[in-house]
Amino acid sequence: MRSPRRCSRNGCPRQAVATLTYVYNDSTAVVGPLAAFAEPHTYDLCEPHARSLTAPRGWELVRHDGEFAPPPPTTDDLVALAEAVREAARPVQRQDEDLPDPHPHPHQQGRRGHLRVIPPAH
Repeated sequence: MRSPRRCSRNGCPRQAVATLTYVYNDSTAVVGPLAAFAEPHTYDLCEPHARSLTAPRGWELVRHDGEFAPPPPTTDDLVALAEAVREAARPVQRQDEDLPDPHPHPHQQGRRGHLRVIPPAH
């Protein structure tokens, strides 16, 4: 599962809320809200690093005014939440029960490694 985007600064474990982009032709560094997608020539920053960033000498720094909103949950977050709900909803079978299931399910979920087989919806 992919984790949320983290700050690009070495050793920083915080979640990214801003994106730094350099415009080399204009000698400008731009710090704005987190871009929708990670791009190869941009840097994701946490709020403390986005607020404290300085531009190289002779460069202009354009910084977003206002609060940096946390990024919305990713589909991976939603899938993980759904899996946790499914896991919590599973009935617990006692160890001392040797009786067969009184309500057999013809299409049960199966597991193979890290993949789960889900029966088709009818």
